[in-house]
Amino acid sequence: MKVIFLADVKGKGKKGEVKDVSEGYARNYLLKNNLAKEATKANLKALEKQQESQKREEENKLQEAKQFKEKLENTTVELSAKSGDKGRLFGAVTNKQIAEQLKKMDLKIDKRKIEMNEPIRNLGYTNVTVKVHPQVTATLKVHVKEA
Repeated sequence: MKVIFLADVKGKGKKGEVKDVSEGYARNYLLKNNLAKEATKANLKALEKQQESQKREEENKLQEAKQFKEKLENTTVELSAKSGDKGRLFGAVTNKQIAEQLKKMDLKIDKRKIEMNEPIRNLGYTNVTVKVHPQVTATLKVHVKEA
């Protein structure tokens, strides 16, 4: 019996897949627990339309991410911190501080999307990568100046 999976079923299929399973398994387990529905012509057409709309939505998100990337790359985040001799900071500038400064500039980014191997410990300009979308990565300029 052909079924359309409504949820991931371990060892059988993922959500949105159309697969052949035994009739007893389909009727007694999958259909009863709303994990799948029978693959009729109407259900297949509905699945196709749903997949098309998801694809369109993903393309829109990708375009928005590309626009946001351009906006980020034209932005410089300015932070001030206390420093000692030779431009070494007493503390460090973390991704949380950068995210808070961006929030003040009306650019909301989760601090986990700001990728830094280690905090910024020196005065001056530093390039930081920001993961805007799984396929889009932006480079943000961070300027740390003396407080």
